[in-house]
Amino acid sequence: MAVKLRLTRTGRHEDPFYRIVAADSRYSRDGRCVEQIGYYDPAKGVANAVINEEAAIKWINSGAQYSDTLKAILNAKGIIAKAKTAKGETSKKAKVVSSKGPKVEKKAE
Repeated sequence: MAVKLRLTRTGRHEDPFYRIVAADSRYSRDGRCVEQIGYYDPAKGVANAVINEEAAIKWINSGAQYSDTLKAILNAKGIIAKAKTAKGETSKKAKVVSSKGPKVEKKAE
């Protein structure tokens, strides 16, 4: 399943309001979603967007792609940078653990 982070439109005519969701890329724009991770009101601006950072980082590190508009919102909130550092820390930890092999004791003859 290819997951995308994107906006789904709600609200009235000429008064949009968006939910930030993780959805299968095959679903329609306002269709089913896997998880709602926040919301965004364009009348109030990007600074007032509410996003669950833990969920967003989880989806980004899991390989979810994001729309161009959502990329701008995530960059403004600093979530993409946090996701990259979190991913870097986990990969460094994995490398350290994997570089240590099993201890083999040599027997003196």
